[in-house]
Parts: sequence; C-alpha cells; structure tokens
Amino acid sequence: MASPNGAEDFDNSLLSYEKLDRASPDLWPEQRKSSFFRSPITNSPPKWMAELEIEDIEMLKELGSLTTANLMEKVKGLQNLGYQLGLEESREMTRGKFLNILERPKK
Repeated sequence: MASPNGAEDFDNSLLSYEKLDRASPDLWPEQRKSSFFRSPITNSPPKWMAELEIEDIEMLKELGSLTTANLMEKVKGLQNLGYQLGLEESREMTRGKFLNILERPKK
C-alpha cells in the first residue's frame, strides 16, 4: 500500500536546486526583436499560397474538414500507396536489370 506522502516525496525527488547563471551570453543570448514577427498585416495571401492552384486549395479545404479518424485513414491510404509504388518500382528495376536495359553504353 502506498503511503499518503509517497506522491509528495516523488515530486520532491524531481526538483532541481541547480542555480543557473544567466550572466553567460553563450548560454543565455540577448533576446532580440526580430523583424520577422513584426510583419505588417496585409490582405494579400502568403507567398506560399500564391503558388497554389484551385485544385490545391480545394484539397486543403477538404483535408481541413476531415475528422481526426478520417485524416488518419487518409494518411494510412497514402502510406499504403507509397509502399505499393515502391514495390512496383523495385519489380521494374529488377526487370530492367535482367533485360540489360539499364547498362551504360561501352566506350
């Protein structure tokens, strides 16, 4: 049977009494404000989104509307498809090797 103070003793055993010296610039560099986070708010779409086609945007909307379980099923399907393509490629490469179509021309 666990003692009532067992959890408290365990929590205390996890505490660290180490004092961190914040004087070292190598360990604790000065915090600088980055212009990356101060970008002006614009109505134009982000650069990465400007290159998307309508089908890509529709696919993003479709994936965004899926539940977690449905999204996991979609990911599993893509993994299975990738695996099947890898097997097919392996068979075709083996076939090409046996047919000597991948040989480099002799000089």
